[in-house]
Amino acid sequence: MNTPDPAELRRILVTGIGGAPGLDLALTLLKLGHEVIGTDSNPLAPGLLAPGITARTIARADSPLFAADLMELVHDLKPDALICCVENELPQLVHLRGHLERAGVRTWLPPAASVTTAGDKWEFHQAMRAARVPTPQTWLPDRIGQTPDGTELVVKPRRGQGSKDVHFCRTREQARVLCELVPAPIVQQRVRGVEFSADCLTDRNGRTSAILRRRLMVQAGMSMVAVTIDDPEATKRVAEAIRAIGAVGPVDVQGFITDGADPRVVITEINARFAAGFLLAEEAGADLVRQTLNGLFQQPVDHRRLTYRGGVFLTKYVAVMSTESRAVSGTL
Repeated sequence: MNTPDPAELRRILVTGIGGAPGLDLALTLLKLGHEVIGTDSNPLAPGLLAPGITARTIARADSPLFAADLMELVHDLKPDALICCVENELPQLVHLRGHLERAGVRTWLPPAASVTTAGDKWEFHQAMRAARVPTPQTWLPDRIGQTPDGTELVVKPRRGQGSKDVHFCRTREQARVLCELVPAPIVQQRVRGVEFSADCLTDRNGRTSAILRRRLMVQAGMSMVAVTIDDPEATKRVAEAIRAIGAVGPVDVQGFITDGADPRVVITEINARFAAGFLLAEEAGADLVRQTLNGLFQQPVDHRRLTYRGGVFLTKYVAVMSTESRAVSGTL
């Protein structure tokens, strides 16, 4: 990596360093020479032990203490900017955006409506349909009777990301039973094909660059092995989906490339944050983190630096970070 100008080095707060996106981003920023403050709500989060990170615990996003904890940390440590890597923190951070700016903390957050749409699979389905972006057929639980005969179905939580509480079934009767077990469920058509993710950056003028990767091995909803791919139609659909919900900054888009079906490319989900596999985009030649910092600090995003090579593989693994003896209160 090129040595940055010391005048450009920043103190950046990264939330969610207990998860792969937050920890990988924090470590990447450290390599670029920036000072990193990392937060997580779990005092056992592995990222809190990462060398070089100023680590702090704060309340969960759904806690009434979250806002007070975050603003206290901001006033104590005075970061220049904040990058969110936890989806369910986004509504809170959008609400706190003005307070953060007055405290001298730059953010690059989506509009509130974008956060709501990305986080609600029914709202997302409606937005994609309105924009004519192909997406799986979706039904609310009381409309299971509308599903076509013989359609493979997926029952999943209406809100949230990841693979928790996601179940596949083949009949309406099975779907009805699963809807009793899954919290706040939604029912979708199951799509088969090549599963892909796109690591994207959308600048303040609405221009999107996307780095596509095929998910080859997935564990707990996260790509453990992936390879960059080139598919112009998928790239076009990704940009259309982001435009349909009005997202900006770093965005992860997920979908399928089907084999001989119409539509060929189907968009399933958008996460308005860095994804767990973004390091593959960097390794394939896309200057994703630096260009995100450009946008964060009101500088132009150079989309020429966001091109990439296809056929580059990423393999992740689980490593032991510590075997030390330490006291962690309130966790057991």
